[in-house]
Amino acid sequence: MDPVIVVGAGPVGLALSLALASQGVPSVVLDEGPGKEDPRPARTVVLRADMAAMVERLGCATLRDEGVRWVGWRSMRRKQQMRHIELSLGLGDTESDDGGPAAPLHIPQHALARGLRDAIAGQELIQLVTDARLDTIEQDARAVTAHTRRPGATSGGTWWRGSHLVGCDGARSTVRKLLSIRFPGRTAVERHAVAALRTELPWPGEALLHRQPPWRGGGEEVTARPLPDGVWRIDWLLPPRGDLVTPDALVTRIRDTLAGWCGGTTPPYELIDTGVHTLHHRLARRWRVDRVFLAGDAAHLLGAVGTQGLDEGLRDAENLAWKLAYAWHHGASDTLLDSYQSERRAAVASRLRAADQSLPVLRGGGGLRTYLPGGSRSHDALLTDGHLGRGPLGAPPAYPHSPLAPEDAGASRSAVGTGAGAPVEDVRVTAPDGTTVRLRDRLGRGRLLVVLVAPGTGVWDRRHWMSAGVMPRLAEAVQALPVKAELLVTEAYPGAVAHTVLLVRPDGHLVASFGGVRPDELYAAADATRGGKAEAAPVSEVSGVSGVSGKAAGVAPVKAAPEKTDRTADIN
Repeated sequence: MDPVIVVGAGPVGLALSLALASQGVPSVVLDEGPGKEDPRPARTVVLRADMAAMVERLGCATLRDEGVRWVGWRSMRRKQQMRHIELSLGLGDTESDDGGPAAPLHIPQHALARGLRDAIAGQELIQLVTDARLDTIEQDARAVTAHTRRPGATSGGTWWRGSHLVGCDGARSTVRKLLSIRFPGRTAVERHAVAALRTELPWPGEALLHRQPPWRGGGEEVTARPLPDGVWRIDWLLPPRGDLVTPDALVTRIRDTLAGWCGGTTPPYELIDTGVHTLHHRLARRWRVDRVFLAGDAAHLLGAVGTQGLDEGLRDAENLAWKLAYAWHHGASDTLLDSYQSERRAAVASRLRAADQSLPVLRGGGGLRTYLPGGSRSHDALLTDGHLGRGPLGAPPAYPHSPLAPEDAGASRSAVGTGAGAPVEDVRVTAPDGTTVRLRDRLGRGRLLVVLVAPGTGVWDRRHWMSAGVMPRLAEAVQALPVKAELLVTEAYPGAVAHTVLLVRPDGHLVASFGGVRPDELYAAADATRGGKAEAAPVSEVSGVSGVSGKAAGVAPVKAAPEKTDRTADIN
């Protein structure tokens, strides 16, 4: 059976391969580089709580050791504090169990990538290939083949055959260029001078956004975000077309900023890393061409006014992984595979539109009502929402108009606090084996979740409630679904009454909610979620060249398809 080929070994490509492996799908990750990340403490990423939880499920241990969840968010304008928000260190969605917003996680990107590589080292279903520069993609009705060479080589190389190929190879994506996909957008939307330094600030563990700081040379906006071991990342918003930032000018900014925050005296500090970060906004016209897909920076670039590009890239991986896994195991309709582009491109386009429409207002004045829903809120509130993962700039995406959405069944539906297509709340659930976990812990396994709201089950003996009430009928309905599903029970769900049944996708988005056990409607909704019946047998069953070799069931380089016998693969 042919593996999925993942081009690019950044966090998105690594996470995608791990997500596929967790669902029994082998992959080859083609890394153009030498297989390691150069430490850059000033290059960090912010993950929303649900994406941090997803990465942790994939086995990335560095999140706990080298990342920090902010304990609070503080925003200031000139000398005035505008707001102070205490954040929960739990892993809830928008609101945590104690009612506060869930804290984002801040981590150096090289530490995140290293943690993902360490997780891959223990996976037999993933082969990570270094020094593999892609130069050719060919595909037909059965498979896709890719050719790589070592950097600098002008001849030779290796052909790789896969069921599908995903380009996670960054802003200058070779995959995108080979497919001739346009990548329109805006260049240099924002520029920031960045420094990572070790010092003590008056707000330990809190992130700070300071607009129009009162000291000379402070600029329009400064952001400070904590990292482990007393390290802070500080960003200064620069004029769009300003002069180059010299080392002396940056040191002056650092000293003035620290003094402004610390009572007029610059505290001791250790400068660790510096840089200039330029943000672009771009969106690929297409994210799928037959068996080839784009994800992460290869598909989109964003990051202004608090939006988070890598966070969106990980959402691409989560969305695509379960669909490719279903196609690999069972075959899939075009509806299922096309839904990746339909859902994710629309969500990122909405985020880009909100950021682009906000920029002239936030940076140049004007009214918000013309541009955004809820635009009467202050600029500060809008920026806060972007950084904390709320509102039009940051809230987790919903897919209410997905091609996978089932038809409205009218009276059989039961309204809950989550809209159709939106991420479900991370409530506590109990599995039939008696295990009690968070709902999010059951995601990413390639199966639907069917959740029954049954108040009181927490105090019952499981032997009793498994055979009582609606459970036997619901269990039978779940067994009859056209796709694999896991039955779970929860004491309560926001907005749901007793005996409400929720159908949840493998990536945690709500398909539908029903009032009671309705086998026919549940079946129809599950069938819609897989995009209907597969139009052909799975590639792993029809492929003429299986590529099964060694420990990883198809992740060794293989010869090209029979019609290309004049080209040979270098098998190491």
